[in-house]
Amino acid sequence: QVQLVESGGGLVQPGGSLRLSCAASGIIFSDYALEWYRQAPGKQREFVARIFARGVTSYIASVKGRFTISRDNAKNTLYLQMNSLKLEDTAVYYCRVFGFASWGQGTQVTVSS
Repeated sequence: QVQLVESGGGLVQPGGSLRLSCAASGIIFSDYALEWYRQAPGKQREFVARIFARGVTSYIASVKGRFTISRDNAKNTLYLQMNSLKLEDTAVYYCRVFGFASWGQGTQVTVSS
């Protein structure tokens, strides 16, 4: 069974940066595409970024150029580097293994002045 543990969230001012991490277990990590999602208060959970097994990445338009998804297969860890954060990036961020229904507990990111 896939287990996911997100960390790295916090309170940051607009324009600031955070790096999220997601530790995964229960799978052969390097075999799978991995994703970040987020859910803002009162909104549906939305896709943010994906990284395929061979490293190809994709992003939603609103974070392109500001966020970078990456993976360390040796550490079974997924990352999301978030720069130039905006108020609208405030959300709980979740990681997911593509094709699996499991979610972690999420990590809260709050962008506020």
